[in-house]
Amino acid sequence: MALILHAGNPNKNAWKALIAAEYCGVKVELVKEFQMGVSNKTPEFLKMNPMGKVPVLETPDGCVFESNAIARYVTKLNPENSLFGSSPIDYGHVEQWIDFAALEIDANIGKWLYPRYGFALYLPPAEEAAIAALKRALGALNTHLASTTYLVGHSVTLADIVLTCNLAMGFGRILTKSFTSEFPHVERYFWTLVNQPNFSKIISKVEQAESIPPLPSAKKPAQPKETAKPKPKDEPKKEAAKPKVEEAPEEEAPKPKAKNPLDALPPSKMILDEWKRLYSNTKTNFREVAVKGFWDMYDPEGYSLWFCNYKYNDENTVSFVTMNKVGGFLQRMDLARKYAFGKMLVIGSQPPYKVQGLWLFRGKEIPKFVMEECYDMELYEWTEVDINDEAQKERASQMIEDHEPFEGEDLLDAKCFK
Repeated sequence: MALILHAGNPNKNAWKALIAAEYCGVKVELVKEFQMGVSNKTPEFLKMNPMGKVPVLETPDGCVFESNAIARYVTKLNPENSLFGSSPIDYGHVEQWIDFAALEIDANIGKWLYPRYGFALYLPPAEEAAIAALKRALGALNTHLASTTYLVGHSVTLADIVLTCNLAMGFGRILTKSFTSEFPHVERYFWTLVNQPNFSKIISKVEQAESIPPLPSAKKPAQPKETAKPKPKDEPKKEAAKPKVEEAPEEEAPKPKAKNPLDALPPSKMILDEWKRLYSNTKTNFREVAVKGFWDMYDPEGYSLWFCNYKYNDENTVSFVTMNKVGGFLQRMDLARKYAFGKMLVIGSQPPYKVQGLWLFRGKEIPKFVMEECYDMELYEWTEVDINDEAQKERASQMIEDHEPFEGEDLLDAKCFK
């Protein structure tokens, strides 16, 4: 009985065993017309793997599931191959990198990719954590590959097969050139491996993703159409009954919308909309016109001014993720648009990037409803600006005008909430 691999194609987990078989001279047949969601739900398949997952290898001695276990099994069928290295320490290193490929590379690519495909719940903090972890892993891998062609020794091992298959999904679906360019040795390694004859025979041509998959749009479920009711048969006409005169039920008076406590504050000499118009319409001499105009308008009795500093700046290692993080914060601050103005700066030309901001709020404190309803607020340290301190006042002025360099560093991005 030949070895039969149950999985669809393309499937990066099936590729591992198929490529290992090419190197070992073992014959493995991929089942034809395998339909995911159908073939793996049959009673016959569930006897081989009760989890209903692929791939599964059918052998004369029984079935094996889990892709790395299948690849190891196929490799051991030919004891003369070198896919486990040539010494006990080589074997240990091969197993080490197989675990690394699964736990550090594949897992984090999945945590980034699957929510964008709608296969898992999308949570911005979880995505940021996955990207940071993946970048850290690729950085370690890049350092290792700086002085070697393969992961272990001087030829392809099972570790290279597993890692390359895992990277293939990432390169093809979400790891854009702008992302992988930070890891040139990983790029060289990946393209070298996928173009090896035993790899290219199994893996179809890989084209690097040009963009990150967009988030799935939240579509409202379609309303079911009413089924057409059969027309009643003709019946003899009856005299129409006289309509009963009924008193219309009294409608409940609409409840008044709860007022925001900030609307009950004493009037302020600072008109927020006037400041926002001045900010938006000033195109030249910004410091002399807009910044000076801000301080002329500012009313410390009716408003308060706050610096904010992101608590976890050491995690801001990916530029576009950091900028998206700030953009998401501003979107969630929309509930305060009537009562606030803000400037957010992403500072630095190299990671980790610093995120700092300046916010103007109605009232002498940060509004309670903002603190309660916008979870991002807890991610920042908030310090009230002392306008009697010239250094703090100058710092606020520079943030309003996007002054560069800011505190000796370049600005990666500057966003305004108005």
